Amino acid sequence: MEIRFQKLDDRAILPQRATAYSAGMDLHACLAAPVTIAPGQTVMVPLGLAAQPTDPETALLIFPRSGLSSRYGITLANAVGVVDSDYRGEWMVPLHNLSDTAFTVEHGMRVAQLVVVPVIFAQAVEARTLDETARGAGGFGSSGLR
Repeated sequence: MEIRFQKLDDRAILPQRATAYSAGMDLHACLAAPVTIAPGQTVMVPLGLAAQPTDPETALLIFPRSGLSSRYGITLANAVGVVDSDYRGEWMVPLHNLSDTAFTVEHGMRVAQLVVVPVIFAQAVEARTLDETARGAGGFGSSGLR
């Protein structure tokens, strides 16, 4: 499978893996000038790219980069971004600053990562009852910590 990327800005950087078996491809900021994210602030960071996967039964998931999150408190405001296979607009990532220190994003900085996954297009069907299970309706910590 391929993902065809269109550069919407000549300075855009195509996604790339840091190592041969990295699950994610790094996504790079495409900025005319540095952008500072204040503590508690969310900023939309453009990537200068649009894309088309050759397999329409995929989802392109955008995850935070662990180093940015653990070292600087910079994560995605939406936790995980979902790019549908039929979306052709510019990709942007909503970076959020969880720290108490301002963080500056510069052009070319690796700000997120892309992981491609297959999608099952299920149909939603109304049901009057559901099968019983051992877990039942237990959720949100019902299985304990240990």
